[in-house]
Amino acid sequence: MAFARQDYIAPWWTYWLHNFPHVNFNFHAVDNTFKPEEVNYQQSLLVLPCVAAAGLGFTFLLLAVYWSCLYFCLREGAEETKRPDSCCVTWAAVVTGLIICTAVGVGFYGNSETNDGVYQLTYSLYNANHTLGGIDSLVSSSLVVMRVQLKDHLARLGEIFSPRGDYMQALRFMEQMADNIVRQLTAMPNSSKASEDLATVAYWTSYMEHYRWLAYLLLLILDLLVCLLTCLGLAKQSHWLLSVVMAVGVLTLTLSWASLGVDTAVAVGTSDFCVSPDKFIVNRTKTFLTEEVVHYYLYCSQTLTNPFQQSLTVFQRSLTTMQIQVQGLLQFSVPVFPTAERDLLGIQRLLNSTEFSLHQLTALLDCRSLHKDYLDGIVGVCYDGVEGMLYLCLFSLLAVAAFCVMLCTVPRAFTLLASRDRDYNVDEEDPFNPQARRMPAYGSNRANVHSFCSYSSSLGSQSSLQPPVQTTTSAPAPEYMNQSMLFGGNPQYENVPLIGRGSPPPSYSPSMRNTYLSMTDAQIRPCGRDFEV
Repeated sequence: MAFARQDYIAPWWTYWLHNFPHVNFNFHAVDNTFKPEEVNYQQSLLVLPCVAAAGLGFTFLLLAVYWSCLYFCLREGAEETKRPDSCCVTWAAVVTGLIICTAVGVGFYGNSETNDGVYQLTYSLYNANHTLGGIDSLVSSSLVVMRVQLKDHLARLGEIFSPRGDYMQALRFMEQMADNIVRQLTAMPNSSKASEDLATVAYWTSYMEHYRWLAYLLLLILDLLVCLLTCLGLAKQSHWLLSVVMAVGVLTLTLSWASLGVDTAVAVGTSDFCVSPDKFIVNRTKTFLTEEVVHYYLYCSQTLTNPFQQSLTVFQRSLTTMQIQVQGLLQFSVPVFPTAERDLLGIQRLLNSTEFSLHQLTALLDCRSLHKDYLDGIVGVCYDGVEGMLYLCLFSLLAVAAFCVMLCTVPRAFTLLASRDRDYNVDEEDPFNPQARRMPAYGSNRANVHSFCSYSSSLGSQSSLQPPVQTTTSAPAPEYMNQSMLFGGNPQYENVPLIGRGSPPPSYSPSMRNTYLSMTDAQIRPCGRDFEV
């Protein structure tokens, strides 16, 4: 069935998805016509999630090979003192975060578009169901009026008008008109079956869409949470956070592959329907609707006549004839049979209400209302719905790529953190900034050494600093030396700094600083005395 009308044209992406290979589990080609009740067609759609499952297995295989190679390479290079470069890990984390943020944005848009399309479909289905339910209700009420209520009034009038043959003939003519109306109403197709089908489809579609939307929302939040945990673990240099990221990353990678397979299968199946929706609807409704009726509502062309027009015309003419008969009886029979007025007025009220129902039925049976609901539903699911599924497939692909990069980067981050722990001898109480622990210790050591340097720079070490060579001179001895000799002092004490004799240390001078800076740790440490600030 070709698409001859211009109000609906299947979008190009539905044709692209419709041309996807359709094969069953035996790898035999299957017709891509939308036939959800056939086993081969169901298998052709289930193959797509199986392909995604194979992709997941291949991804885990590549990750296992990478982790094994990384482990053996690190084990071979454990003796090397060169620390791994953190630049690669940093840029990989940045790229992973950007990809995940982009994927989440695409996923939110695709989830919203899909939800809008499905909501439009269910709204149209409920509207069409309401129209069909209204048609069925009007037909049923009109049949009750003609078969029961009108017959009761005619039976009582028959008893009243039994002496008059002309009045009885008018009553029999009204009975024939009522029978004509009943035949026309029963000839109309029963819309209750179609109404039940639409109600069931609308309910289950809305039910499944609610949980699908909620599941994708949770998946998007999980992706964002993993991205934040990764950034926090790298910033804090926390091993346990990175371990949690690895575990959740594997889970999220699995969910991304699963969503990719399910979305692809749903998008392909929906596209098969969108390429030729008329053919599927005709096949589904042929058991309770004629092809002429289905074509009238699917196409709603001016060249097509209403298949119910003849029945509606007979209905209208029969009602008009009955109303004329009732008016005549009210005018001529009531003066003779006053008791007949009540039943005649009752028949008149029934005919008026039935005529009003006829106008409503004519409006509901017109193709424009149902055709609009049909187009709204098709456009919603084939444009917004399938487009949203494509964006969700793109989200899944980006998420798979991002989490693969992340699962390759986090082990390198573990290696980098381990090498830093070895280099800095990190205390377990402060795993976040190894250098922050070294600086206070280094500063305190410098303070101790500085206080110690006054002594060592003046006194020196006898093993490292040689005493000055004694020179003979004819110059007179200094006055303080003479005084020391007078008081029995030791002459050898004169070359020893005053601090060695319990005197206070000399004041600071630039020469002392230069002496300390030229000294090594080995020259300072052997003094054997501890000084603290």
